Amino acid sequence: MKRLAILFCIALTSVLLAEGIEGQKQLKKLINAEFAISQFYVDSVNTDKLVEDAIKGMIDKLDPHSSYTTPAETKDLEEPLQGNFSGIGIQFNMKEDTLYVIQTIVGGPSERVGILAGDRIIEVNDTVIAGVKMKNSDIMKRLRGPKGTEVNVLVKRRNVPEPIKFRIVRDNIPLFSIDAAYMADNITGYVRISRFAEKTFDEFTDAVKKLKKQGMKQIIIDLSDNGGGYLQIAADLANEFLQKGQTIVYTEGRNAPRHDAVAEGGGSLQNNKVVIMVNQYSASASEILSGAIQDWDRGVIVGRRTFGKGLVQRPFRFDDGSMIRLTIARYYTPSGRCIQKPYEAGDKKSYEKDIYNRYKDGELISADSIHFADSLKFTTLKHQRIIYGGGGIMPDVFVPLDTLEYTDYYRDLLAKGIINRFVISHVDNNRKLILKKYKTVKDFDCGFIVDDSLMDELKKLGEADSVKFNEEQYEKSKELLKSVTKALIARDVYTDPGAFYVVSNHRNPIFKKALEIINDDKIYYGKLEK
Repeated sequence: MKRLAILFCIALTSVLLAEGIEGQKQLKKLINAEFAISQFYVDSVNTDKLVEDAIKGMIDKLDPHSSYTTPAETKDLEEPLQGNFSGIGIQFNMKEDTLYVIQTIVGGPSERVGILAGDRIIEVNDTVIAGVKMKNSDIMKRLRGPKGTEVNVLVKRRNVPEPIKFRIVRDNIPLFSIDAAYMADNITGYVRISRFAEKTFDEFTDAVKKLKKQGMKQIIIDLSDNGGGYLQIAADLANEFLQKGQTIVYTEGRNAPRHDAVAEGGGSLQNNKVVIMVNQYSASASEILSGAIQDWDRGVIVGRRTFGKGLVQRPFRFDDGSMIRLTIARYYTPSGRCIQKPYEAGDKKSYEKDIYNRYKDGELISADSIHFADSLKFTTLKHQRIIYGGGGIMPDVFVPLDTLEYTDYYRDLLAKGIINRFVISHVDNNRKLILKKYKTVKDFDCGFIVDDSLMDELKKLGEADSVKFNEEQYEKSKELLKSVTKALIARDVYTDPGAFYVVSNHRNPIFKKALEIINDDKIYYGKLEK
């Protein structure tokens, strides 16, 4: 029996023996089946894959979030949540099959040796990566590596006739989970959190300190599209707002006794107004934070009903680096609402269509399309406002998905990477000019205009790449195209990681509603009363 099979059976032994004689029978049956196949089957078999397939087969019969991952998949899964990886420290994109450096990480290995935004990396360790249609994942594998190891790159720089050779020593590169933190107006701070990772709480508290120095009296937290992360980090953030002794979330399962996460008090934002932005892709830890804030009438939730991912996974690791993430309990908000939306065990296809079905049924467009059974009715814990369970967090203020500006023409320009390619070219040709004219992101936001001449260039680039110009659809999407283009230019020109959101939020309907509510005491406090 090969290594993975042994590891699998050893891991199962500790669990099944606890189940008594019946558990031992099932373990013996599994071992005998593997032994019979490996020893007597007519053809040779890959025992490791056989066991992996058996594990996957069992997992597929469970809930949608239990999973098995190979060693490589486990590493890729955990890396974004661990806060750093080892590499050369660049943000890049592909332009015409060439790696184009958008930004270097401040203080990172590439910046230290003199790599500049706008450089094109054409070779990595004598392997040509330009013009060979190499996948981004394959390029990343060549650039990443253990801390302290070297990587040699050949760079083509604008207005420099000969390629430049650089030797870069890889180092730990931070992965930030705060995408943006800036003052939306004189008293309102805005913080966008992309995921709940190991260092998110530290990033958040640092951002809050800086914003308070700039005059922040109230805060908007953007959890749109945030798929979750670590439960403890969500609890730590909730603790910043809640009073001592208030429940943040509790978990409970068949073999997992109820466990409550409770606020310790003393948070730095207990006396500040807060509005949380959510949408249909806000999940898990995002729902824990927004659910706790809503249940205690502590702040206003704005947007659309969240995803509804309320199952607790416990990792079971194998010595080869593979892992089972097994659902052992459910998340409940302080009022007792189960965050998890309904599902049929073993039917992941229907589960994955839930967001599409919400769109098809009109839920993302109109609050009137959302109906809750009386059995799902709960009340908040301070003012006894009516709220609903049954999956996800229903916001206090619904903001419909804006579909008027979305056309097939806009979709094709975006999906085929044409907008991004246009922005890269424009920044490549005008970076110094833009920085000279607009010193800061705020200056750029106020002064830079995406005029019709720029849009004409974008249209021509689309025509050259099989996106036929459609005047009617263009007119519908024109302002959206200008907004996205301007925001992407800001992202690529300025080192401020929040530049994109400073520009794009002007046209974000959830953000605009959040800002309106937090600046109107009558509306804000009215939403928190019965």
